[in-house]
Amino acid sequence: MRLQDRGAIVTGAASGIGQATAQLFAAEGAKVLAVDLDQEKVAAAHKGNERITPLGQDVSAADAPERIIKAALEACGRLDILMNNAGVSLGAPFEEFTDEAWDRTMAVNVTAHFKLARAAVPHLKASPAGRIINVASVMADGTDYGLAAYSASKAGVAGLTRNMALELGRHGITSNYILPGAIRTGMTVNFKDEKIADIWARKSPLKRLGEPIDIARGALFLASDEGGFVTGHGLNVDGGLMLRV
Repeated sequence: MRLQDRGAIVTGAASGIGQATAQLFAAEGAKVLAVDLDQEKVAAAHKGNERITPLGQDVSAADAPERIIKAALEACGRLDILMNNAGVSLGAPFEEFTDEAWDRTMAVNVTAHFKLARAAVPHLKASPAGRIINVASVMADGTDYGLAAYSASKAGVAGLTRNMALELGRHGITSNYILPGAIRTGMTVNFKDEKIADIWARKSPLKRLGEPIDIARGALFLASDEGGFVTGHGLNVDGGLMLRV
C-alpha cells in the first residue's frame, strides 16, 4: 500500500499504459481519476474498481485542466500525483506531414501536459509528496521514419519535465518522465502481427516486448516514497532496447 490515501490523476487511462497504471495505483491504496477521450471506454476499463473514477475528456480541450482538476478533487479529496500519459502518434513522411497532424500531436503530447501540470501545481504544493510523471518515449532521444512530430513532441516532454523539476523542487514536488520502449499497447497496433512483434522483441536484450504493467511499475516507483529524492530524471523502461542505437 505504497500510495495509501493519496489522490492521483492518470490520463490516457482507457487502455495500455494508462489503464495498467491507474489499476496499480489503486491496488497500492490511491484513489484515482482515470481520464480518457471516451467516457464509455474508460468506464468499461475500470468497471467494478471502487477506487477508480472514470472521466471522459479530451485533454487538449480548452477547459480540460479545470474540469480534470475539479473532478479529481471531488473523486479523491486531494491531489498528490499527476501522470500525464495521454498521447497520439500520427506518422507520415516529413514532406507529407500536414499542419493539422503536427498541431494535434503537439496539442495532446506536449501542450496538454503543460497545462494540466500547471493547473495541478497549487494542489501538489499542499501535498506532502507531490509528484508529476510525464510519459515520453525512447523516441525523445532517437527517431524513426515518419515520426517527425512524435519525436519532437516527446523530446519536448523531456525538456518540459526537467524545467518543472528545477522550478517546483522548492515546493517538494518531484517531476520525472518515463521513456517506454517497444510496448504492446493499442498505439503499437503493428505488434498484433507476430512477425513484427518478434522483430522488435529480438532487438531487446531481454528478448521480449514490454507490457503496460512494466511501465506502470516504473511509474509506481516515481510516485511512491521510494522515488522521493528522484527528480528531473528520464527513466528508461525499454528492456535495453536503446543500448545498441
